[in-house]
Amino acid sequence: MEEKKEVEAFVAEGGRRPTGDTNASGGEAEVEDGPGWEPEESLEEEVRIPRLMSTKKGRTLSKPASGAESSPVKVSPEQKLMILDTWHRSGLPAGDFSAIVGINRYTLVGWKKKFEQYGPAGLMEKARGAKKGSRLPEVTKRAILMIKEQNPEYGCQRISDMLLRGPALPASPGAVAKVLKDAGYEFEEEETRPNPEKVRSFERARPNQMWQTDIFTFLLKRQNRRVYLTGYMDDNSRFITSYGLYASATAALVMEVMRAGISSYGAPEEILTDNGPQYATWRGKSAFTKELEKRGIKHVVAHKKRPQTLGKIERFWGTLWRECIETSIFVDMEDARKRIGLFVDYYNFQRPHQGIDGLVPADRYFEAAPDVHRTLKDRVSANALDIARNGMPKEPFYLTGQVGGKAFSVHAEGERMILTKEGEERKEIDLAGPEAAPPKPEYPESVSTHGEVIHEEVQDEALAPGESPLDAGLEEIYGGVEGGVE
Repeated sequence: MEEKKEVEAFVAEGGRRPTGDTNASGGEAEVEDGPGWEPEESLEEEVRIPRLMSTKKGRTLSKPASGAESSPVKVSPEQKLMILDTWHRSGLPAGDFSAIVGINRYTLVGWKKKFEQYGPAGLMEKARGAKKGSRLPEVTKRAILMIKEQNPEYGCQRISDMLLRGPALPASPGAVAKVLKDAGYEFEEEETRPNPEKVRSFERARPNQMWQTDIFTFLLKRQNRRVYLTGYMDDNSRFITSYGLYASATAALVMEVMRAGISSYGAPEEILTDNGPQYATWRGKSAFTKELEKRGIKHVVAHKKRPQTLGKIERFWGTLWRECIETSIFVDMEDARKRIGLFVDYYNFQRPHQGIDGLVPADRYFEAAPDVHRTLKDRVSANALDIARNGMPKEPFYLTGQVGGKAFSVHAEGERMILTKEGEERKEIDLAGPEAAPPKPEYPESVSTHGEVIHEEVQDEALAPGESPLDAGLEEIYGGVEGGVE
């Protein structure tokens, strides 16, 4: 019974009992946990002790103990080799040997397979992840570097496109950037620049719906004289309907060229001009605008400082300058007027234009009038461009013979006469007297419309002091009455 009371007291105290030892201060020592105390068998039969701890398994969050290793210990290649050698000598299975050395058996088996396949090199640590550097073939890398060295301004996208279209070496822009970075190229910060304005174009649907007009000026080299060229161009076909070359640029001359074009090809629906004083005025209506209103033509004025609006005729001025005027030497105003007219013939009827799908302007302009087109085209000189550039070809001159037993020759080089004697240097000679004026060349007839000036300017003769150009008229009116009006 005493033992039964002792067990009941043990349960009441929570499964803890004194050990019977005392500490240094003479008090009772620490108690031991219940599970550490095993009662006698007779007690187990008489008294059933309740379970004080749960047997369910679960997961809990806890901090690792201080000093505990959070990552597995790394084994060097030398240590791996020693472990494999020890395993081989032991003759134990992988499971038994792994328990001895504290290494997973699958890890041991993996080391063994790598050693058997690659030797000691298989036990070396390999870098994880993708291989550093570019994976492109060496020839592609070299091509990228060569293109970049020759064209430093090229970007990765352009180099990628060139490789694909040229030697057919595929490389994405990112791959190109990696190759350049490995070669030492670095990205630099640059200030952004606004993109250029997108080019916008327009074109009327049919001929004579709109004409463009503008004024072009250049210098006659021989006379050192500035002249002005006015032109009207059909917007749909780029056909030059009329032109005029004058010593000044006035509204009257501009309108005279317009009238000549209308008389030859009919009136357009609209005429596009810039803000020049010949076409527009800042207050009221200009004489040019009033002339258009009388004829029922709409005047369209381009915005200020926007030469792109008149881009078609501006392009014609550039073509005329590059292909004719820049290298030509005109004798006088009349010579320049006729030769420019021949170039306009060549431009209208013979020169293909990229802006109209390789056609010549007359092909588009006379689409609905093929007979008129054929007639005018037959009248255009076959060598109109050559005559416009170089003028009429001169008759060749060559003279040869002997004087005093020595051969000589005289020939023309342009406007110079060259004398060549046997054993002597070439000399320039003058066969024509200085007063002999060269004859004017006879150019073929131009079919292009030129604006003729109806009222020519008359220069007043020099008068003596005290005289007036009105004296003759007054004398005629008053019949010579002295003193004028009575």
